[in-house]
Parts: sequence; C-alpha cells; structure tokens
Amino acid sequence: MDETEAYRRQRVQELNIGLTRAQLENVYGEVLDMYELEKKYEVLGFMAPFVIVKRVVDGVRGVFEFQHSPRFYFNWKPA
Repeated sequence: MDETEAYRRQRVQELNIGLTRAQLENVYGEVLDMYELEKKYEVLGFMAPFVIVKRVVDGVRGVFEFQHSPRFYFNWKPA
C-alpha cells in the first residue's frame, strides 16, 4: 500500500457520483472529455482519481482529477 492510497480511495468515492459536465464546471471550472484532454495534454501517468499530464503548448506539468463515468477530467493544478 502506498502512502496516498487511503486518500485516493476516499477521493474516488467522492468523485464517482456521475456528475454531469455542467455540474463539474460549476464546481471546478474547466472540464475536459478524453478527446479534449488528448488534444491539449500529454498523459504521463495516472493513479485514480489523478492523472499526471504535460500541457502541449508550453510543457507545463500538472495534475487533473477525473471521474470514471461519464469520464471527465477537471481541477487542473500545475505541479
């Protein structure tokens, strides 16, 4: 068990309630689907509910959270 597992499991439970894109946008601002994410970011790795990415336009690395269904990425934080 890694040191983040308990927190990640808790966060997965909190996020995977099937919010709509509009609901997520109201809470987190920008929300991307899988295709939008792939256009703007290079995916470097993930450990649910986080995905580590590099922004294509400037190389800035960061983290998104995601929900499984429907699959949306949100809450971008540079890292």
